[in-house]
Amino acid sequence: MIAHLRGTLAHKTATYVIIDVQGVGYGLAVPLSTFYRLPETGQSVSLNVHTHVKEDAIQLFGFLTPQEKEVFQIMISVSGIGPRLALNILSGISAEDLGQAISTQNFAKLTGIPGVGRKTAERIVFELRDKIIDILGKVSAPPAEHEPVMNDALSALLNLGYKRAVAKNAVDAVMGELGETPSLEVVLTEALKKLSN
Repeated sequence: MIAHLRGTLAHKTATYVIIDVQGVGYGLAVPLSTFYRLPETGQSVSLNVHTHVKEDAIQLFGFLTPQEKEVFQIMISVSGIGPRLALNILSGISAEDLGQAISTQNFAKLTGIPGVGRKTAERIVFELRDKIIDILGKVSAPPAEHEPVMNDALSALLNLGYKRAVAKNAVDAVMGELGETPSLEVVLTEALKKLSN
């Protein structure tokens, strides 16, 4: 079973990457949350890998953080959630936001993710409430001073025509990288760079 890969990023799209490891190309499906934080092609990359074995195929799923991989793995333990839907969920909401939605039983937030209906949302909350807290710890909201900038940046990206889930992932990734409270201009510039890759 492949659990981790380190090599050269040979190819990337929003949902799929190829990592060259000493001349062997490994294809991995990835969530948007990972895609936005990938380096440029030709650079070194390290991904945590979940190997999914079916009767007729072996699929690899890649994640930048061990936390994302763990969240993915507990999601596919839920009845009715396969790897593709779990990947779709992580593309539509960050692991931290997912943990918050589950721990607060925010069904509206969960059903806002494409492919997740009310019954699936209820199963996710019922089966994962304790497990998700073990992985993510006590989930906290972003610092209050970040919220106005995040909301304004998200609003601007939505006005430019980007889908909410895609825009939010880009803004979250930028805020995570910058750490301190940046200006709206900086957040927008960096988010647009990620969205154009």
